[in-house]
Amino acid sequence: MAETEAALRTLAHNVRAARTRAGLSLDELGRRAKVSKGALVGLEKAQGNPNFATLVRLADTLGVSVSALMEGPAEGRVRVVSADAVMPLWAGEKGGEARLVLTTSGPAPVEVWRWRLEPGEEYPSHPHQSGVVETVSVTAGQMVLVVDGTEHAVEAGQTATFDGDTPHTYRGSGSGTCHLLMTVHIPPGPGSPA
Repeated sequence: MAETEAALRTLAHNVRAARTRAGLSLDELGRRAKVSKGALVGLEKAQGNPNFATLVRLADTLGVSVSALMEGPAEGRVRVVSADAVMPLWAGEKGGEARLVLTTSGPAPVEVWRWRLEPGEEYPSHPHQSGVVETVSVTAGQMVLVVDGTEHAVEAGQTATFDGDTPHTYRGSGSGTCHLLMTVHIPPGPGSPA
């Protein structure tokens, strides 16, 4: 329980700091991210339990990565993270999950995700901010990547990339579990050197 409270405090601090850097009021951030002002007030007070979609909308609106909202201060030059050491940010109805393993630092961060999708299980994602590029590398099994309504089969040993500023969905296919690594390449935020 103490870990959850500490994570909420870190999230609250990071959201408030990013909102302040962006020069946004609670009302304006809520309007742009489509999150109620009450939910934002609670979040900045380290109360509540925001879902994954809310975190993505806030990160996109603030021009930062999801993990930038969740991570504490950097611990050193090298980080080694076990996928099992991070909590899933999405859990599917059939047992699938998505874990944000880490985000690189710098003006154009890259998020590294581990996904598991069961056959027929899917995660629909809203469009991200302009300039976001995603890649999916299937390490086992099969999936269908749907980008702007068009389906693309991706199987073990294959990698696909696409602009993330359009609706997209990840769907497990075939007869077994699909394991994949996903990277989200985030463009430099406002005020970052190009």
